[in-house]
Amino acid sequence: MTALPASRLRNLPSVDQVLREPPAATAIQRFGRHAVTDAVRNALANARAAGLAGAAVPEASDVAAEALAQLKAGERSSLRPVFNLTGTVLHTNLGRALLAEEAIEAIRAAMREAVALEFDVEKGERGERDDHLRSLVCELTGAEDATVVNNNAAAVLLVLNTFALGREAIVSRGELIEIGGSFRMPDIMTRAGARLVEVGTTNRTHPKDYAAALGAETGLVLKVHTSNYRVEGFTAEVSARELSSISKARGVPLVHDLGSGTLVDLARYGLGHEPTVREAVADGADLVTFSGDKLLGGPQAGFIVGRKDLIAALGRNPMKRALRLDKLRLAALEATLKLYRDPDRLAGRLPTLRLLARPAADIAALAAHLRPVVADALGEAFTVDVVECRSQIGSGALPLETLPSAGLALSPRSGSGKALEALAAALRALPVPVIGRIANQTLALDLRCLEDEAGFTANLAGLDAGGANALA
Repeated sequence: MTALPASRLRNLPSVDQVLREPPAATAIQRFGRHAVTDAVRNALANARAAGLAGAAVPEASDVAAEALAQLKAGERSSLRPVFNLTGTVLHTNLGRALLAEEAIEAIRAAMREAVALEFDVEKGERGERDDHLRSLVCELTGAEDATVVNNNAAAVLLVLNTFALGREAIVSRGELIEIGGSFRMPDIMTRAGARLVEVGTTNRTHPKDYAAALGAETGLVLKVHTSNYRVEGFTAEVSARELSSISKARGVPLVHDLGSGTLVDLARYGLGHEPTVREAVADGADLVTFSGDKLLGGPQAGFIVGRKDLIAALGRNPMKRALRLDKLRLAALEATLKLYRDPDRLAGRLPTLRLLARPAADIAALAAHLRPVVADALGEAFTVDVVECRSQIGSGALPLETLPSAGLALSPRSGSGKALEALAAALRALPVPVIGRIANQTLALDLRCLEDEAGFTANLAGLDAGGANALA
């Protein structure tokens, strides 16, 4: 390149000149002439603006290369794979549960061929989507019937709209939770058309509070499992079993929203006990709602299980069609649920449980093995230490429960927090972004969720830590 005055911008190559360059020919084969021509024009516009600011005028081959780079960048999906080293296993912002291989294969099969989505093959007539999961869900939960929608918030919305539209929905003040993205239970109830009736106080609710609130206008009683926080100290709550007796005496359905529901006792895997769906059904809830993409380990979905007559009423609500699942998620859910029939091998086949049950000693050994590799990639400006840490389950499940883990602490030898921010940005700029967390003057990489060691190591080859090193 040669620096030229702004008046010489007429020397910029023409679009035709650029299109004759080898990089442009390569781009045309991959993206088509129309897209490449637009990219070349955009690259020339950028060069013209840079030239007016005093930059050199590029050669035709340089413009072609820039156009090709633009097209490649535009082709890359924004829904990119990342290395989740945040220490949160079910990270909402990073997609929550990883699917089992069986679920992935089921999705692929459903994409390739026509499937009997709403067709009864034996009878040769129209069928129902829920039939693909109904018997399986009932088998695993002990419920009479089941239906599924696109997430648990939708499940709660559908239940409220079906049984409490224009009527009262009773809930304890201590259970008026806010879930991710500032979605609050009272707001969902309002949108569903229910009139919220709060009982008790934030920390104490008694059976008499529910009994006093029940009346002719009551559509349902809602119990919400406070999975994303705990109130401790001077507290009291009414158990689901006791609340079921109170509701049944008045002929009002009890709905138990488990949120991040689980089908197995997590204590089996060294975690704290979380109420299972089967336990909620056995405790007398008329309907139980829970998520599919959290502790269950499947794709995003919201399950509703319980009394057959109530599930049938949900199916008649026009909202049900708006909230239904497509064939891909149904296929993935069916494959995931079938894994629960073999609990002895579940942790080895379901990624969520495999990561949650991963021994801390194994993670520490991985950290020790990766430390010199990461240190070499960062250079002398940063120290890399193996550290013990605590992982979180995430997505509101067992908020006080953490898991012993291990990772790498990346610290600048000198400099300020700007060096850590620059390093975090450099890691996010890798071909597969590496997402950690900054805390206590270090960038922490919790390795609990890192299973592809070879892929992670190869990915580090593209690290440009120059900016971070300059600030360290």
